[in-house]
Amino acid sequence: MKLVAKFVFKVRLWLSVAIVATGLLSLSTAAKADDFGKPSNADRQATRWVCELMEKQHLSQHPIDDEISQRALVKYLKALDPAKVYFLKSDVDEFGKFKDSLDDQIKAGDFTAAFEIFSRFLLRVDGGVKTATYWCDQAHDFSVDEELVTDRDLVDYAQDEAELNQRWRQRVKYNILVLKGDETLKEDPLEKLRRRFKAFGKRMHQVDNEDVVEMFVSAVTTSFDPHTSYMSKDSFKSFDIAMTLQLEGIGATLQGDDEGYTVIKRIVSKGAADRQGQLKVEDKIIAVGQGDDGESVDVNGMKLDDVVNMIRGKAGTTVRLSVMTGNEIKTVKIVREKVQLEDEAAHGKVFEDGTKADGTPYKIGVIDLPSFYADMENSGSTGGRSTTVDVDRILQDFKSQGVDAVVLDLRHNGGGSLREAIDCTGLFVDSGPVVQVKDQYGQIQQHNDERRGMSWDKPLVVLTSKFSASASEILAGAVKDYGRGIIVGDTTTHGKGTVQSLLDINRLVFRTQNPPQMFGALKITMQQFYRPNGDSTQKRGVISDVVLPSITDKMDVGETDLDFPVEFDRIAKAAFSELGMAKAEIIQKLSDQSQARIASSEDFAKDLRRISKYMEFKKQTAVELNETKFRAKRAEFDAEKEDEKTIEDQVNRNDNGIKRDHYLDEVLRITTDYAKALSDG
Repeated sequence: MKLVAKFVFKVRLWLSVAIVATGLLSLSTAAKADDFGKPSNADRQATRWVCELMEKQHLSQHPIDDEISQRALVKYLKALDPAKVYFLKSDVDEFGKFKDSLDDQIKAGDFTAAFEIFSRFLLRVDGGVKTATYWCDQAHDFSVDEELVTDRDLVDYAQDEAELNQRWRQRVKYNILVLKGDETLKEDPLEKLRRRFKAFGKRMHQVDNEDVVEMFVSAVTTSFDPHTSYMSKDSFKSFDIAMTLQLEGIGATLQGDDEGYTVIKRIVSKGAADRQGQLKVEDKIIAVGQGDDGESVDVNGMKLDDVVNMIRGKAGTTVRLSVMTGNEIKTVKIVREKVQLEDEAAHGKVFEDGTKADGTPYKIGVIDLPSFYADMENSGSTGGRSTTVDVDRILQDFKSQGVDAVVLDLRHNGGGSLREAIDCTGLFVDSGPVVQVKDQYGQIQQHNDERRGMSWDKPLVVLTSKFSASASEILAGAVKDYGRGIIVGDTTTHGKGTVQSLLDINRLVFRTQNPPQMFGALKITMQQFYRPNGDSTQKRGVISDVVLPSITDKMDVGETDLDFPVEFDRIAKAAFSELGMAKAEIIQKLSDQSQARIASSEDFAKDLRRISKYMEFKKQTAVELNETKFRAKRAEFDAEKEDEKTIEDQVNRNDNGIKRDHYLDEVLRITTDYAKALSDG
């Protein structure tokens, strides 16, 4: 049983931004509806299994019916055209013929609607690139007062080609303004835009049958709840890598850019690429060759998944990369090896803060825990990775250094293994219930920490944010209910209180431990979890005891911001003994002391001004296309860039160091105050 992995959670959030961003741009080349082949028998068979599992195993026990069909149609169209700049109103009205039949089609393994809609999308994409390119070649009057509506809920699909043409004029004009304001851009903005259009169009035309099936089936499954999704074979493989924290390759994180290049965004510490030493962050990969002398394949404009698959390979084999650094092109030869994704694993660091009665400083151990991971194939063996084992090892090291209190940082932790969340919580409580789980039949099961004793019994602070989800909320909720420590950070966590099970369709079909990998997997919501006190975290999260100012606290990234979330409810409280380490009077004192420091801090004053501006600009539903007004507002604050930067930081954490900044300094001071309060009795 697994909760949604941090990797999947973050990628989902990142894609939601990336799709909107690319929706501002357009496309190339032509496609016809008959260019797509028919879905494979494996796709059809897998979909039938998905439908059977959804109706029998999903928490809601909702049938795949006309209601789900109508939801799925809207979600599929939204996934393809979130900015409403491709489809015409007449297209969407025509697709309405499928609103009550998608349920019947998918249960029959029939993808008529999926491919008909996607083929129309490609045709509209081709029209979009022509229109966008046309407007790139025209002169624009940037002194005219006009606005581009950015809140897509406020506009409908264009009624005709003339209206769509004007939308593209405005969007091209907007993109020119954005690029003209980019001080790092060393080329003509219009040339960059034209390349973007072509790259996006090429990527869309590379979407294959399996991609369409995955997108369409997930439109159906996410119509039940936002965390139930179908994974194709390749997506399933990536999910498994994220959970086991290892793969065989060069040790680099890759990302596609809006011009069709595959860009190196991060180099894994101590991996093959790091040791080889020639690859640099922001290098663009333009060709890939296998072995010492295999033919190099041009990968510019190729789907990112395809490029990644070419670069991955068995440890000990060689891959050659032609990369572009600035205007220089070089070939780098790297021997693949097993890569341990250490940046995603727990790591710790000791800081000093304050002074004890004996004149020595308090030692505060900070553990950064980006996910709850476990190597399912090697569980219990020397080769497997485990959150609990890694955190326990760090705690033992802290003990040897005489650490006085621990901060467990879950701000970037979007979930992972349920078992690891329970076992890791057990490092901080003696024994007893950690989480209660209710299944689709209303049956309640209690999951306990069954290991007696604690690895850490001194003061504990759990640091959270709105990105702390799922398994993170299990641990934070148990710590809060037991009174074992205090919660510090954003007002509340993400609010994901449902449990997903990962059902490997290959094993269901072949009923063997190591089946052939013909199918993908279904990540399905089968249960809802509850804290020891009986409260669900669903849609409410775990509320912090001490709240610190943060942009993330104001972002629309919580469970309540998603479509069709499961509702909050309560069950009976489990039997457990509170530890009394987080009494109300202590929490109030800590909060008052923190607020006093924040009020006198210039760094936090800057944060509060940024947050205020962010909230002000976030309310805006349109952007100015008058250049003078546009620049004035961007100079004042760029809410869009703030969103993108914050979410990209969640997806691509560029180092595994624990940085001491004014925010962490305040957390350390709160922790020191907390340790003093407990020692004073």
